[in-house]
Amino acid sequence: MIVVMEKNATSEQVAHMVDRVQQLGLKAHVIEGTERTVIAAIGDKRETMRESLASGEGVAEVVPILAPYKVASREVKPEPTCVERGSLKVGAGHLGVIAGPCSVESEEQIMESARAVKAAGATALRGGAFKPRTSPYSFQGLKEEGLRLLAAAREETGLAVVTEVMSTEDVELVANYADVLQIGARNMQNYRLLEAVGGVDRPVLLKRGASATMEELLLAAEYILNEGNPNVMLCERGIRTFESHTRFTLPLATVPYLQHKTHLPVVIDPSHGTGHAYLVPPMAAAAVAAGADGLIIEVHPSPEHAMSDGYQSLTPAQFAATMVRVRAVAQALAATP
Repeated sequence: MIVVMEKNATSEQVAHMVDRVQQLGLKAHVIEGTERTVIAAIGDKRETMRESLASGEGVAEVVPILAPYKVASREVKPEPTCVERGSLKVGAGHLGVIAGPCSVESEEQIMESARAVKAAGATALRGGAFKPRTSPYSFQGLKEEGLRLLAAAREETGLAVVTEVMSTEDVELVANYADVLQIGARNMQNYRLLEAVGGVDRPVLLKRGASATMEELLLAAEYILNEGNPNVMLCERGIRTFESHTRFTLPLATVPYLQHKTHLPVVIDPSHGTGHAYLVPPMAAAAVAAGADGLIIEVHPSPEHAMSDGYQSLTPAQFAATMVRVRAVAQALAATP
């Protein structure tokens, strides 16, 4: 249920209704909108509870939430959410660009990458310290040393760090170094991990599973939101289909669809979504044209020597040219006739 407070409701009245929701055995999520405050009452609900809440002082109305994902729904929060951490700002009219190598390989590599993407206009640095790989014999990442190198790159460039966390036991460690915790496609439905990142003070970039539906993605986000972390970004990184000309199929209809259903920002990953460096620039521009709130792009100083995903990584020069293209599209969309 949504407890919609009156426009002139006081903070004391809001606090009282939060207590009342919790007394009824429900979880209360307070969402402050531009015009009024609403309280999402989540849990096993009965009509008598609705009647009890509707009689509270300062309450305008109590309405049911129809979507299976409650806190993520636009029914609860009509206004788009802006996720902000350090240099990164995504959503509500802000286009964030996260760029960097697939894996942190060395100090020289990550520093060169960070300087290059910063100079081209990226607003955050990506880089994997813990790498989930299909083969156990593939490079698995530098782990904590990789996290230290990412933090050093942030110290020099000022770029917020986005990196993946793969297990519940690593959440605290990664959060000590990173600004944004990434949940990879393989872990989208690792519910214990989702709950764990929901309990820390770090934004979360949640990637769609390769075979996941939109509803499954939104319900995965709901696990994070339900633990009290409101700063979730949804990432479309391509899905598995019968098509073989790209690594995955990148459905850009995801952008307007999700923006219709949820207030959470939508980020597009054209690197994994296509699997080919030459396809990344046009798909990045197309994502912005579709209304994406952010991009996450793989950039490596020397893709041919990359320890992972070199074939889909841009060189710094290619990334700089892509940023020019992306800016042109963004400015054209923002322009008034």
